[in-house]
Amino acid sequence: MSLPVTHLFEPARARRIVLEPLPPTPPGTAPSAPPFPFFPLKDPADVLDYEVDFGPLLAGNPGDGIGALSVSIAPNNPGDLTLNSASANGSAALLWLASGQSGTLYTVTLTVTTLAGRTFSRSVLLPCYALSSLPTPPNALLTSGGLVLTDQNGNPILVTS
Repeated sequence: MSLPVTHLFEPARARRIVLEPLPPTPPGTAPSAPPFPFFPLKDPADVLDYEVDFGPLLAGNPGDGIGALSVSIAPNNPGDLTLNSASANGSAALLWLASGQSGTLYTVTLTVTTLAGRTFSRSVLLPCYALSSLPTPPNALLTSGGLVLTDQNGNPILVTS
């Protein structure tokens, strides 16, 4: 007797961001915003799962989790990055993202409302490049041999003025 096979899906850890709470600001100092987290490079042809874990923001609130999820992507022009689907599992949001324009840095903003009524809005950056023939960004830091320097995630290190 043949039975259908059931596959359990687990999001890829390579495309997982864990959001940490903001550190307390000492009295008398101005708070500064932390840098946006980055997802690894995405090719325009890729359709991939991305996970954003809000768990540390809910620490100390047992039983709380994501009750509602809204996702926006900027820029949002024809041919840009698209959201194929979004879902939540406990404190984690799972996004399936497709398409995109090579050479574009996308801002993916997630707004969640928890079961207890808390609302969090956080953005994650997603660089999109044609990885089969990666163009050199005009402001990329290069080695003496002309190779693009990258960070630990494979993203090009850019020179800012």
